[in-house]
Amino acid sequence: MFRQLLPITALLTSTFLMLTAGGLAGILLPLRAGMEGWSPTTVGWLGTGYALAFTGGCIVVPRLVRRVGHVRVFAVLLTLLSMSMLMHGLIIDPWAWTLFRALAGFSLAGSYMVIESWLNERVTNATRGMVFSIYMIVSMIGLLVGQYILPFGNPATQALFMIGALIYAAALIPTGLSNAQSPRPLTQVSLDLRGLYRKSPAAMIGSLIAGIIAGAWNFLSAIYGREIGLSTFDIATMIASAMIGGAIFQYPIGRISDFVDRRYVMVVAGIFGVILSVTMIIVQPVTPWVIYSLMFAFGTVLFPIYSLNVAHANDFAEPSEFVKVSSGLLIVYGIGSMIGPQIAGRLMDVSGPAGFFMTMAGCYAAYGAHAFWRSLRRARQVPSERPDFVYQHDRPQTPETLQLNPAIGTAKDD
Repeated sequence: MFRQLLPITALLTSTFLMLTAGGLAGILLPLRAGMEGWSPTTVGWLGTGYALAFTGGCIVVPRLVRRVGHVRVFAVLLTLLSMSMLMHGLIIDPWAWTLFRALAGFSLAGSYMVIESWLNERVTNATRGMVFSIYMIVSMIGLLVGQYILPFGNPATQALFMIGALIYAAALIPTGLSNAQSPRPLTQVSLDLRGLYRKSPAAMIGSLIAGIIAGAWNFLSAIYGREIGLSTFDIATMIASAMIGGAIFQYPIGRISDFVDRRYVMVVAGIFGVILSVTMIIVQPVTPWVIYSLMFAFGTVLFPIYSLNVAHANDFAEPSEFVKVSSGLLIVYGIGSMIGPQIAGRLMDVSGPAGFFMTMAGCYAAYGAHAFWRSLRRARQVPSERPDFVYQHDRPQTPETLQLNPAIGTAKDD
């Protein structure tokens, strides 16, 4: 295994550093915004700007890569990420932060694309599952480490913003000095959202709702923790608990969906999400360990639902359509991510912290109800006709990665 990982060690190191800075930014910015007295709705605009630019980056960055190559674009994108972090510390203004966060979203979309493309070039079908599993583990560890940098600084000062910018800059060093061969140029793929809906309404609407849930979680979970009185360490642990729950249960949930109608699994996930959300609203826990436990359980359905949508959509797709399907679902997911922070922010303005889980309860109810309704409209595929479920982390593969090898995220590695 060491021999297989050695050629991508530099790339994984860059990934770890980039996501460490990203994890710090993801928790630092909402908390600093709350300290400035900005409303959850205002914070929601940061998330909307980020999601909008992230989706745009999936479309624009490939054109840049085709012009100047992966390595140069990666260097520019990490530079932009570092600049974005510094500008957050220099200019404390909600509309300026929305622009800075959009810059980060655009840059992260391109960075993910370059990293995953590069990884795909360095693996074979026999090692792809192992390598991408390690990549996801490295990504998650980076996010967790970044979140736990927060308690060692004061969000009210510029120091943590400077540290984040330095880590983003450091992420360029391993890849910049690597002598590994660059990925092949990208190819183009068309999108057909109308055709995607005709083939799999449950997957397309499910991806939209999953994006709404993810957008609300990514940008307002830290605000929720602050409003119920948690310390910065407790907020980081709360978010980490949900991530761990999602990581542990992602694969088992997916494998279950290989043997039963995936829409039934979506229904159960929706019901479980509603129960946990309503529990958080009614109980209103304030004891940290109770919150960690409930968030761990919440994470078990927070992160796997997008992967269920991808797998279900591919059940009804021809092999030649895998790229188009995955690309379309990502765009729909990105649209949902723009909407989620707006809904949750406004409900939190009206109802306080409970508004966060009101959003979650409503979304999970819609997710499960729509999947159940679709199960009544079309018969299931038998397992022998369906591709195996493939683990996907909370941030889906970019369309540009899939263009290089449609097997990623759609078919089982042999």
